Amino acid sequence: MMALTPFHLAIPVDNLSKCRNFYTNVLNFEEGRSSDHWVDYNFFGHQLVIHYKEKQTTADATNLVDGKAIPVPHFGVVLPWKTFQNFAELLKSKGITFIIEPYIRFEGQVGEQATMFFKDPSGNALEFKAFKDMTQLFAK
Repeated sequence: MMALTPFHLAIPVDNLSKCRNFYTNVLNFEEGRSSDHWVDYNFFGHQLVIHYKEKQTTADATNLVDGKAIPVPHFGVVLPWKTFQNFAELLKSKGITFIIEPYIRFEGQVGEQATMFFKDPSGNALEFKAFKDMTQLFAK
C-alpha cells in the first residue's frame, strides 16, 4: 500500500470574508498563503483552498444513506476516533448548525464509524468521520 499523501481541494465560496472567518475562527484551521480572492488552509494535514466565486443558484441534491438525507456533493476528512470526538465538541461549543449531528453508524458492525455533516457559510457541505477500527475504512 502506498504512503498516504496530502490531497489538494479547491472549493468555491461566495463570500470570502465570511468563509475566511468560518474556516479560521470557527473550525480553527491554520491559514497559509492567501490573496484577495483565495485562502489556503491546513485541513488536517491536507491543502484546502477557498476561492471566491459569484453565488450560483442550484438545488441542493441529497442521497438517502442510513435513513438520512446526505448532501451531494460533500467533502471532508477521516479523523482518528478521539480527534473526531474533540472536533465535534469544538463545533458544538461554537454553535455549528449540523445537517446531521454527530452520531455512530453501523454500531457493533463491520465499518463502525462516527460521522457528522454541516455546511460552510457558502453552502459547501462537509462531512467528518472516524472509524472505530481504521483498518475497516474500505471493508465491505
